[in-house]
Amino acid sequence: MLDARPFLVSLFERAVQAADPERAILPYLPQRPRGRTIVIGAGKGSAQLAAALEKHWDGPLEGLVVTRYGYGCPTECIEVFEAAHPVPDENGVIGAKRLMELVHGLSEDDLVIALISGGGSALLPAPPAGLTLEDEIALNRALLASGAPISAMNTIRKHVSEIKGGRLARAAYPARVVSLIVSDIPGDNPAWVASGPTVPDATTPGDALAEIRRYRIDLPAKILDHIASDNAKAPTPDDPAFCRNSHHVIASAAVSLEAAAKAAEEAGSRAVILSDAIEGEAREAGRFHAALAREILARNRPFTRPVVLLSGGETTVTLRGSGKGGRNSEFLLSFALSISGLEGIEALAADTDGIDGSEDNAGAFANGTTAARLIEKGLDPAELLNNNDAWSAFNAVGDLFVPGPTGTNVNDFRAILIR
Repeated sequence: MLDARPFLVSLFERAVQAADPERAILPYLPQRPRGRTIVIGAGKGSAQLAAALEKHWDGPLEGLVVTRYGYGCPTECIEVFEAAHPVPDENGVIGAKRLMELVHGLSEDDLVIALISGGGSALLPAPPAGLTLEDEIALNRALLASGAPISAMNTIRKHVSEIKGGRLARAAYPARVVSLIVSDIPGDNPAWVASGPTVPDATTPGDALAEIRRYRIDLPAKILDHIASDNAKAPTPDDPAFCRNSHHVIASAAVSLEAAAKAAEEAGSRAVILSDAIEGEAREAGRFHAALAREILARNRPFTRPVVLLSGGETTVTLRGSGKGGRNSEFLLSFALSISGLEGIEALAADTDGIDGSEDNAGAFANGTTAARLIEKGLDPAELLNNNDAWSAFNAVGDLFVPGPTGTNVNDFRAILIR
């Protein structure tokens, strides 16, 4: 407890361990089929899920999973294919096409095991007829800049795709599909993880258009025209193609935060889980967390010191500037500004997949000296925040957190120690 950073890192590590693919997958392995077992998957943790499945599966396997560049791992019989994230590329188009081909022509005696984790939306671009990869890239960029929550983004994405919204599972019919899902979605709706390639939901193109209007997302006319057409309709859960299918959320932010809380208490500090489903603007969430930390520091309410505040979910960033960084570093820079000058508050905010935004850091550390140290270096922390340049801020003071890819993804992790 005397050295805050190793303590906070230990909580992050315990949270990641709780979502370890090998540990998470074991209770959910389906029975072997009479026919073939085909493995498909997508997401930033799909390669590690594939390796865990190979280790524990009693029988032949074949298949393909698509993950982010640099996120692969050794496998024996399941191919790992890498593509771009968060902005799709041609490799993603190839990977999506190969997954659709893998499940084509199966029988009712065959089993498809789908290994789905966060990041699959960008990793599986599959533009519908009349649209191109460039159109899907434009869609993704607009969504990422919009500040819309992930539920809204994925409602839109699944109506501009040939593979999302349950279409991959429907292509496997009459084979049975069992989806094993590592959730990075607040609330753990399995149909929202990776835009639900194997799990349909009841959202409609009308819902997608409503979200576009609600968040004022500027999209090319041909994308809007497609969403408004009959071709955008995704299969619904009552489609007979899904009647034998099942899905299981095998790891989530809730489980990981509980593990981190237990680790904090073992180290001698009370731990409070605020929520595993916090959404909204990252900078606003940072200010709220800072206000709570200040109240505890000054008045020992609503929790008494020492205490660790834990939270998860997926905040968003509305792009206002041209800087570098992700939602966790933006959260933390806003937090640092709000606790500037205070002693006794230490914080870590990071993405559990090991990457926050487009750089190589998972997040960063902050305390009451962060803003002052930036000013000493001739930098204006408020201006950096306004420019969405939190990465540059924390890089300048040596406070980036860079654990590398973790092999899982249960979204944001925030730990704030008030001494």
